[in-house]
Amino acid sequence: MEATITNVGIIGAGQMGCGIAQVAAAAGYTVTIYDLSKDRIEAGLATINGNLARQVSNGKMHEDERMAALSRMSGTADVNDLASMDLVIEAATEDESVKRKIFAQLCPALKPEALIATNTSSLSITRLAAATDRPERFMGIHFMNPVPVMKLVELVRGIATEETTFTAAKNFVKSLDKTITVAEDFPAFIVNRILLPMINEAIYTLYEGVGSVDAIDTAMKLGANHPMGPLQLADFIGLDTCLSIMQVLHDGLADSKYRPCPLLVKYVEAGWLGRKSGRGFYDYRGETPVPTR
Repeated sequence: MEATITNVGIIGAGQMGCGIAQVAAAAGYTVTIYDLSKDRIEAGLATINGNLARQVSNGKMHEDERMAALSRMSGTADVNDLASMDLVIEAATEDESVKRKIFAQLCPALKPEALIATNTSSLSITRLAAATDRPERFMGIHFMNPVPVMKLVELVRGIATEETTFTAAKNFVKSLDKTITVAEDFPAFIVNRILLPMINEAIYTLYEGVGSVDAIDTAMKLGANHPMGPLQLADFIGLDTCLSIMQVLHDGLADSKYRPCPLLVKYVEAGWLGRKSGRGFYDYRGETPVPTR
């Protein structure tokens, strides 16, 4: 018996959580965003409102569609408000212990037939599923950042995920007008398994003095036709996130080719995490970004 999804809960009012909430509400789902911080929820809903308003001014959406999408969205700091959800997508920080704590609080609040998904970009779906009371109704639905713009979603089954759960997730993602790719449950799945070692290699290229920040990014933009250079992309993703995914790859696959570059570690230790902190491989504090090396 396949699950019908109408009410969707999102855990985490950060960039990813709000992006998922926006596309789900625009597709007609009733969406509840749960976060411990009421301020983050308010800021998130304001961001979504701004994004939708921009779509209206660009002619991609009608004003009545924007109003309808906003009316389908609410925020809460009480996990019990997720009791009526058919699907809950966890989009908290990329830290396994944080996610496990969330699932421990979430599961007792949910109805037995509710599905749980995680938006993890690298952690084991099987291991996260085992931290819940319903591993057969749990899977990975990994959206790309920024969610409203990026077409791809990676679907990842854990060892216990039932076929009905997978089918429900597939239908949900298709209804958001996204393209699905199915990945096996191995560290970092498909996109980040290929993308992050490339970024790490670009950081090694900088670390070893082969090229400057500007030279490396220009080379990959114009030489490999990438829309943004790997160091610019690392700053966009967040250097702390890049490091944690490299650590997951290194720990999970035990291959030295996934060793995080010492320069990446140094930047993270300095708190230079990229765009969100004002400095990474570029300094964002002035009018235009300036390379920091």
